[in-house]
Amino acid sequence: MTPEIRPHGRLMLDAAGRQVTLRGVNLGGDCKVPWPDGGANHPSDFSDHRDVSFIGRPFPLAEADEHLGRIAGWGFNTLRLLTTWEAVEHAGPGLYDQAYLDYLTEVCDRAGQHGLHLFVDFHQDVWSRMSGGDGAPGWTFEAVGLDFTRFDAAGAAHIMQARYDYADPTPRQAAYPQMTWGSNYRLPANTLMWTLFWAGKHLTPQFLIDGANVQDFLQGCYLGAMGEVGRRLKDMPHVLGFDTLNEPHPGWLGQPMTYRHLAASAAHPEAPRVGPALSPLDGLALALGFPVTVPFLTRQRDGRAVATDEPTLNSDRMRVWRDGHDCPFERAGAYRMSGAGPVAQNEDFFRRWGEAALSISDHAYRPFYHRVAETIRAENPDWTVFAEMDAFALHAGRAFPGDLPERTVNASHWYDARALYLKHVGDDPEDETRERYIRELGRLKGAGDAFGETGAPSLVGEFGIPFDLDDGESFTRWAAGERDGVWRAQEMALSLMYDAMDALGLHSTQWNYTASNANDARIGDGWNQEDLSVFSRDQAGGPDDGGRAVAGFCRPWASRVQGRIVGTRFERGSATFRLDVEADAGIAAPTEFYVPRLHYPDGFVVRVEGVPASIEFLDDRQRVTVQATASGPAWILVTAPRPR
Repeated sequence: MTPEIRPHGRLMLDAAGRQVTLRGVNLGGDCKVPWPDGGANHPSDFSDHRDVSFIGRPFPLAEADEHLGRIAGWGFNTLRLLTTWEAVEHAGPGLYDQAYLDYLTEVCDRAGQHGLHLFVDFHQDVWSRMSGGDGAPGWTFEAVGLDFTRFDAAGAAHIMQARYDYADPTPRQAAYPQMTWGSNYRLPANTLMWTLFWAGKHLTPQFLIDGANVQDFLQGCYLGAMGEVGRRLKDMPHVLGFDTLNEPHPGWLGQPMTYRHLAASAAHPEAPRVGPALSPLDGLALALGFPVTVPFLTRQRDGRAVATDEPTLNSDRMRVWRDGHDCPFERAGAYRMSGAGPVAQNEDFFRRWGEAALSISDHAYRPFYHRVAETIRAENPDWTVFAEMDAFALHAGRAFPGDLPERTVNASHWYDARALYLKHVGDDPEDETRERYIRELGRLKGAGDAFGETGAPSLVGEFGIPFDLDDGESFTRWAAGERDGVWRAQEMALSLMYDAMDALGLHSTQWNYTASNANDARIGDGWNQEDLSVFSRDQAGGPDDGGRAVAGFCRPWASRVQGRIVGTRFERGSATFRLDVEADAGIAAPTEFYVPRLHYPDGFVVRVEGVPASIEFLDDRQRVTVQATASGPAWILVTAPRPR
């Protein structure tokens, strides 16, 4: 069945020809972990990884209408619906959890009943729960010959469940500092898997699993799980397509064998991350059971990651390769062994593709995007591909590949890094912050504008604000009984983010809506102590039906336009919304926009100038349609009523 909305050049259009804006949320943050007690706030050794269930993520079906109704009531029209490879195929290769697929299908169907479009995101962070994140099943490590039970002890992964003292009531603990899960990007449990996933055929051609090269085995299993979900959803017109894979990582591709990234440079422009500054050779040595002494970077008050120590990792000489399994990169000639550990034989092993320089975009991402397109379009040929590169690709100067599947959307992510890592929104004037957001998001939009000959829509697949800003000040004030201004900092930041996206004409899905969220530093969104959910049960009984900082994201906006958008903006102070359009009377369906009572408690006034038009109020006067009867430039203005 043809989806209701599809890309056309840089625009998203519906069947009537109206320009559509997609605005929604990620549902939800706890879909990364099993239900009910699989969150990182519970101890686990992952020994049950083949028997877990994700039924109940993002919520039990009995709660579906409540949560979906709330999301739609806040004016959103789109879900980036999370699932994981582990959720679908945790029991083993080709063993799909049919009960979970039944459940996920019902969640998708219910979303359509609430007027919500969706695209499916196969989510991952640093490969898997067993390597400090989420995504891939535990058996993927076993298949390539790795023992995930040894990862943390060997320094091969930074895992909350291995480091956190759950008997200690202290929510923040020095053994697992907040927002340090990202250090796993450079640790070998993550980098080994991604390197094999992207380039096993090229780098380790003789590494076979069940008769297939390791790359084909891993990608084939992942795409097989995606295809199973696609078969269930192919006849739902509100399902728009699939995300390729959340924030994939390049592994060691593009890195010199002995290079340790301590500072940005012309050759390596990305900012360094917190944690040990491991080279590929360091990572290979750790996996083999050798101690490694490396610089350790910590985050400073200005946000920079700076080397402050030089610890020795894996002093207990823990080998993470399983007994009977050797390292495929040694067999491939990347290094040779000496008594002191591995010695590089080819400094450019991860930087060359035959006679050419390796291109992560062209050699890894491009063929993968096409395989995703083939997989999902075998079920529904009209589905859209929502493409992602690694989270730091644009910062590192990497562009999307030139040869993309047709109907591909730029689904890159963006965060205000200061707020995300330092838990403070900053003290710059609002106008300066807004302009900074426009500049940063403009670079994201530019990536989509460069797709093919016509450009493509850009959808900010993730952005958001931590609700535990400033040591959880909002939670403390809420617990003390305060209600007014508790979320002022978060509301301001979100409002400026939406101002920037309105100015640039971006689609967006905010991170995130977590049904199980709690105002508890130990819990948050249920994953590695993150807390960015716009909903929490702990806000039940408050003025916004469990919502947090609702005034920042629940605002007037146009979801479908009878013609083409020229510009849109909302001024919070005066509660004035203006939409400039090039109206097209040849389009039979009207412009639709949302006007939340939250910003207009005493009602609102709608004016249309430039063309004759009829106005209709729907949904208890929070949704409005404007039908133009002539073509030409026009604008729609929404204001609060004048005081009598």
